[in-house]
Amino acid sequence: MLKQVSLFSENRKGTLQRITGLLQEEGINILGSVTNDSAEYGIVRMVVSDTDKALEVLEKAGYLCKKTDVLGIELEDRVGALDYLLKALLESNINVNYHYLSFNRESNMPLIILHTDDITEVSECLKSKGFQLL
Repeated sequence: MLKQVSLFSENRKGTLQRITGLLQEEGINILGSVTNDSAEYGIVRMVVSDTDKALEVLEKAGYLCKKTDVLGIELEDRVGALDYLLKALLESNINVNYHYLSFNRESNMPLIILHTDDITEVSECLKSKGFQLL
């Protein structure tokens, strides 16, 4: 199971760079991220090399942050791999709240970062179906 940092930020020029700059100054690597926006605010979700330190740095800078459990699922780099994963989840009646792509630097495999309502149950389900989780 992986830990994800989610933060709420204003949707204005330079905000994302300020966030990445704060992390860079502390030597924190962003391993995967996604940004969802609205007219005024956005949510930045990311898996980083040091979750607790990232939370500390970002909260000190005034960002509202949250740490969340997410799954990291390795997939083959081939057509239909994500579809195969989503079919396995659907067959088990599991809803995906959101997902984004990353990369497992150790195995050189694509990595889907996935959030569902019951991370532990879904983790066990996917392991039983032969999926490789981090």
